[in-house]
Amino acid sequence: MNPLLTTLAAPDTSPGRLIPAALIGIALIVVLITYFKLSPFLSLTLGSLAVGAIAGLAMTDTIAAFSDGFGSTAAGVGTLIALGAMFGKLLADSGGADEIVDTIVGRSNARSLPWAMAAVGALIGLPMFFEIGLVLLMPVIFLVSRRSGVSLVRVGIPALAGLSAMHGLVPPHPGPLVAIDALNANLGITLGLGVLVAIPTVAIAGPLFSKYAARWVDVPAPELYETRPSAEDTRRPSFGVTLATVLLPVVLMMGKALADILLAEGNVLRAVLDFLGTPLVALLIAVLVAMFTLGLGAGMDRKALAKSLEQSLPPIAGILLIVAAGGGFKQTLIDTGIGDLIATWVENSGLSVLLLAWLVAVLIRLATGSATVATVTASGILAPLVANLGVGEVSLLVLAIGAGSLFFSHVNDAGFWLVKEYFGLTVGQNIKTWSVMETVISVTGLVFVLILSLFL
Repeated sequence: MNPLLTTLAAPDTSPGRLIPAALIGIALIVVLITYFKLSPFLSLTLGSLAVGAIAGLAMTDTIAAFSDGFGSTAAGVGTLIALGAMFGKLLADSGGADEIVDTIVGRSNARSLPWAMAAVGALIGLPMFFEIGLVLLMPVIFLVSRRSGVSLVRVGIPALAGLSAMHGLVPPHPGPLVAIDALNANLGITLGLGVLVAIPTVAIAGPLFSKYAARWVDVPAPELYETRPSAEDTRRPSFGVTLATVLLPVVLMMGKALADILLAEGNVLRAVLDFLGTPLVALLIAVLVAMFTLGLGAGMDRKALAKSLEQSLPPIAGILLIVAAGGGFKQTLIDTGIGDLIATWVENSGLSVLLLAWLVAVLIRLATGSATVATVTASGILAPLVANLGVGEVSLLVLAIGAGSLFFSHVNDAGFWLVKEYFGLTVGQNIKTWSVMETVISVTGLVFVLILSLFL
């Protein structure tokens, strides 16, 4: 081979070149998203090319690295996101989500209402994307506030905390799934630890924090959604059936994790649970079961079922491309050797890997406004660190990144404006409530991750 070509194909592994390559690549992504308002998909693609070029990796190799990462991430995570979207759409269209909301809220008094709303947000947030869950819950939040006489912020913040925590910490949401895929974490263990972290985090950032937020900001519920179909007006699946269907994929994935811990290799039951708890199989089973329990249970015919499933996919196209491009960016960082350089620096610095992961995600979140972009970028940067970590530690690394990705939502985050407009708040009021709540989730999540790390 021509020595010149060999030199061009090999990246410069010196810190003086690799560190600027990583910083400039990340800065380019941030500027393109925040200043030029370019799609995160295009920004991540261009950032990957910039990293490869500055690091001295041949353009053909850079493109190959990005394509490999893009393809493997789309294959590993894309189908799961699609199945999750189908499940969430069936839950909404069947009235199952309304049944969960009405049942839990209907059994609550004024004192327990914020806790009930946190439970509603968490349950609805488990299978649904944040934006979809928010749109679904807003009529409920408004009606509950008006009919109970409880402050809109006191009722709304707990529901938002439940939604947001699930979005950042618990699969099958896109962010946690991408981090699990990038870091090769055990999904079942990550799911279990994520729920352990999410429950106290939601309690603190939701019902407890909303006491103070309601004192800082007091706004009436908008006069919207006054009429809403009751259980008598529309046929719905029962609460028990709906709850069992929502929890089915979680139970299957947790079953796999427990089987891997408690049963020996070669055990027939372990083999069965390993198959059923594989994320793709678990979510596929959940969608198929939901077609019967939720779809047919709500009186939907085959045409209505097909329409619901078909309409679930277009809204997630952008998310799929962003997630896959994040995988491409991750692979570019790895192939240039930047990831190994960062891993070596962290090992020699004495810093906690979990704290570092959280800080990296926080910085990207503050700059781009996107929790998903923060998660996929931080996962790519930190991927080389997992070689020296145990299974539980890798799962905690995923959760630390997820917690960091939720830090202080502000004006560059679409969710910030969505909440502001729905609640009828000023920018200042939204910062005092929504933005602070997101920060409480982020910091509290990190604290519980660090506590768990003492036992793993």
